[in-house]
Amino acid sequence: MTSTKRLSSAFVLAAGKGERMRPLTATCPKPLIPVDGKSLIDHVLDRLADAGIKQAIVNVHYLADRIENHLAHRKSPKIIISDERDTLLDTGGGVMRALPKLGRDAFLIHNSDSIWIEGMGSNLNRLIDSWDENAMDSLLLVASVAMSTGYDGPGDFNMDATGRLTRRSGVRLAPFVFAGVSIAHPRLFEGAPKGPFSLNRVWDKAIEAGRLFGVRLEGIWMHVGTPDAIDDAEKAISESMRAGSALPGAD
Repeated sequence: MTSTKRLSSAFVLAAGKGERMRPLTATCPKPLIPVDGKSLIDHVLDRLADAGIKQAIVNVHYLADRIENHLAHRKSPKIIISDERDTLLDTGGGVMRALPKLGRDAFLIHNSDSIWIEGMGSNLNRLIDSWDENAMDSLLLVASVAMSTGYDGPGDFNMDATGRLTRRSGVRLAPFVFAGVSIAHPRLFEGAPKGPFSLNRVWDKAIEAGRLFGVRLEGIWMHVGTPDAIDDAEKAISESMRAGSALPGAD
């Protein structure tokens, strides 16, 4: 089942060099590294198609030809390439370059290495159903640090009872980590700089305005940032299958 609040476009971040995934990324772009028999980016694109997304703008830079060739066969969602071969623009700058292709309505932003084991129902559909463009400039899918695989950081955000997000403060741990997927309205990028910049820059602006919100991921988020994390993710998927849980991205 797909959400009744339709978003038609997504931006997929696939341009990075994947330095922490070396030596695997010395000859293979990170989005094409297989996890459980399927490339990371195909996990993402299959999930987007299941959620009713019609087109995905994919940015490319490192080993761009490999990614373009891999995606040439995809029919759903429709793939549009945002070419960053000239300069790597970081997450925010990549979205800025692709904005003319994304249109005037809200859209999904999806890291190409973000995968999870679903809990009850589709997390993407829950995220889309929770979107309120009157109250929000961006809505992030956040995972419980305690229910994540391959992540050992201090967390990113605190979340209040309404879903409003604030940053982790000082040395204190935060209960939620960004799970690599968000919804953004184009107004989030008003006044943003040209050239490379991080999405954190526009998120901080939204936090100051009280317009950055989160939805808690139901299931197990898998941070696939290193070669060892691939083994951890595949082990988690195998265990979930034995327990009768859903596959990553499945409803």
